[in-house]
Amino acid sequence: MKKVAVVALAAALSAGTMVGCSTGTTEPQQTAASTATPEAKKQPTKFSISYPTTTNTGYHTRVDINNDKWVKKLEELTNTDLTLKVTEVSKMGLMFASNDVPDVVGSLGTATDKAMSGSVEAGMFMPLDDLLKQNAPNLMKMVPKEAWEAVSYNGKIYGIPNWLNNPSRRATFIRTDLLEKAGLPAPKTVEEFVNVLRKFKDMGVKYPYGGRETLKYADTILGAFDVLPYKEQFELINGQVVPKFFDVENMTKALTVYKTMYDEGLMAKEFATTSSTDWLKNIRAGEVGIWSSNLVSLNDFRTNIPNAVKGAKIDVISSPKGPDGKSGYLMYLPVTSAHYINKNVKPETAADIVKYFDWMSSDEAYKFFTFGIEGDTYTVVDGKIKYKEPTNKEEQEEQDHRGTLHSAHESTVNRLKMETDPNGPYILNAFDNILAQEGLSGIGFAPDLEANSKFPDAASPGSDAAPKIIMDHMIKMIYGKESIADWPKVIEEYKSKGGNEIIKEATERYQNKKGVLFLGKKLG
Repeated sequence: MKKVAVVALAAALSAGTMVGCSTGTTEPQQTAASTATPEAKKQPTKFSISYPTTTNTGYHTRVDINNDKWVKKLEELTNTDLTLKVTEVSKMGLMFASNDVPDVVGSLGTATDKAMSGSVEAGMFMPLDDLLKQNAPNLMKMVPKEAWEAVSYNGKIYGIPNWLNNPSRRATFIRTDLLEKAGLPAPKTVEEFVNVLRKFKDMGVKYPYGGRETLKYADTILGAFDVLPYKEQFELINGQVVPKFFDVENMTKALTVYKTMYDEGLMAKEFATTSSTDWLKNIRAGEVGIWSSNLVSLNDFRTNIPNAVKGAKIDVISSPKGPDGKSGYLMYLPVTSAHYINKNVKPETAADIVKYFDWMSSDEAYKFFTFGIEGDTYTVVDGKIKYKEPTNKEEQEEQDHRGTLHSAHESTVNRLKMETDPNGPYILNAFDNILAQEGLSGIGFAPDLEANSKFPDAASPGSDAAPKIIMDHMIKMIYGKESIADWPKVIEEYKSKGGNEIIKEATERYQNKKGVLFLGKKLG
């Protein structure tokens, strides 16, 4: 099959990125597809497959992707003849409008996500329930119910997902050396949290708390009071599905804490205009005492901060609890990406494609996607893998590319990779024993609520972003330009500028069980 030139390839959810989500695995399981069988003597199964990306730079600019050694090795391992296509998420609609839709289409998010452009609803892909039962016993056993539901439509499974067993991914980091110098224990409540920040300020820490524009990755206090103003943070109150910021009591308490932190200089006075770049620069320079980020960023912090401040120690602590015992950050969708099989694919080919995805959870697959090819990127010494870690940007992009090819696996954290990471045991312990105990559940919708596009100022633009109306007032109240006691007026403004329509549609969708997402249940 003639190979197709690509437009772009980058790992949208690559392992080790600073604020992105990590790709990864659970403890791998051996599958029949990973061992030699008579079936392996068949002619390779030919099919085209696309991978979603959010960027058009990276590894693909240096190689012919369809003659790339990683793709060739993948074909060898799976007895396939692949034609890779890479599609920017923002351009998927154009792909669906053309007559050149691959045999298998990859997408970020759910079956009815905006990027899928209504293709599942329009019948462009085949239901997979029977194929999965017959050809993917491992996936049927391993993938949680919530993940299957996220790639389903009208009660039928259409996608084969990368999934999360633990949707809580973000963590609270602290400079342990400062905490020890302060002679204080790790804070457990909001009050203790603020007192630690005060002590840090007295000790000369420039930014006791890592504040940032729109409070992104600076929403520790909002989480403690369970008032995250985000897209999938709705809740059922008195028969209506409403945003959590309708909780006047807890929102006013959260804003009061932030105003105290601002007034006392416990976070940057210019936090509302602090970009993500400057925020990260401040953390790496050792100028921040407590901050939040994705847990997989630990290696970055433990590498860079001690280079700036001799003796600096960085750890993850439990997020401070609010009055109702809540703590942590947003929960992620149960799927990070998924692949869908074109309805025009022949049945026998579709069966082989499903077996290809079932292989993705085998020991052999995990080893290949994590470490590459023996003698090239790793060696085995005394029964232990010695992996050649990337040493520059190009090698990092190559590693990310290989991880991008890994479909149909558990994506919370790459546990196999953690075995060779000096911080691996610590990261796994934090995932399993800290993050698994915190995080905020919520209700979301896929496809998105139609009212959101009609009233953009009242709609949350993303899973970790507040509606413009809401964020504007929050910032003004923290800065003291508006009274926090006027929060009920903010809710009324929100309702008058499209909020009523958003709530009406959300409630109807919830009652009719139409595209409802429940975030927060610990999976597995």
